[in-house]
Amino acid sequence: MELRQLVYFVAVADEGGFARAAQRLHIVQPAVSQQVRRLERELNVQLFDRSTRHVRLTAAGERLLPEAREIVAGTERVRRLAAEIAHEQESVLRLSAGPALGEAALAVLDRLRTSEPPVRVRMSKLGLAERLDAVRAGTAHAALVRILAAAPGLEMVPLWTEPLYVALPATHPLAAAPEVGLEDLAEMPVRLAPRERNPPFVDLMRRAFRSAGISPPMGPEFPNLHDTLTDLAEAGPSWTVFYRVGQPPEVTGVVYRELGEPAATTYLAVPPGPPAEPVRRLLDAAASADRAQRR
Repeated sequence: MELRQLVYFVAVADEGGFARAAQRLHIVQPAVSQQVRRLERELNVQLFDRSTRHVRLTAAGERLLPEAREIVAGTERVRRLAAEIAHEQESVLRLSAGPALGEAALAVLDRLRTSEPPVRVRMSKLGLAERLDAVRAGTAHAALVRILAAAPGLEMVPLWTEPLYVALPATHPLAAAPEVGLEDLAEMPVRLAPRERNPPFVDLMRRAFRSAGISPPMGPEFPNLHDTLTDLAEAGPSWTVFYRVGQPPEVTGVVYRELGEPAATTYLAVPPGPPAEPVRRLLDAAASADRAQRR
């Protein structure tokens, strides 16, 4: 017994004839008649009384019709549920990111959540190496990565670029300037995190120092941004540089100034080849957010 035979049986019963059933099913009438005949032979019962003027269910057909309807309806429910599941899978973005998201990333994720149809984001906060490995392993569709422009086995798609910011003692003469350049900071000790904690960022700054023709002395240890900022206000003159992941903390005796160059580009690390649907939606949202910001 084939499912289509039951579908044809139900259609003939509903429409009261083979011709109308064929029209409803968008097939030719002989195909309907043939499959119903096969079903009757397989079940060893006659389902319809046929004449040139009408087609009516037999007593056996009347008894079998509710069961056939239930099977056909159950099959349709399975198909609809499978389609819903497939749609949900397509509409879920598995995204890995660092411990803190910046304003640009949050704006793009908001666009995804409010898009039509919305995209649900399952976020995992991981270190840089773990983020990239998750994409390679397929446990994440994509990863947000700052500054790193190349990674083995992955494509790095640039999304947006954000300025870096310098933190200075409020008593320093540069604190009055609206914008600070690296050449202005050549003689003052700089505080950078150890390279192993953030290789792309430290390498970016080292390249920027070389491009600016400066070699600022290394300042005291950089344990974390908050402690470093607090120490800037209390110790001897030094400075640090960071990318914003929100409003910088208010620290008495410290001011923030935008750094002219370099800037920090955020990339989307994805597997090679055509992007999966959730990734394509993310790229569209990022492009839309960028256009809105430029306006």
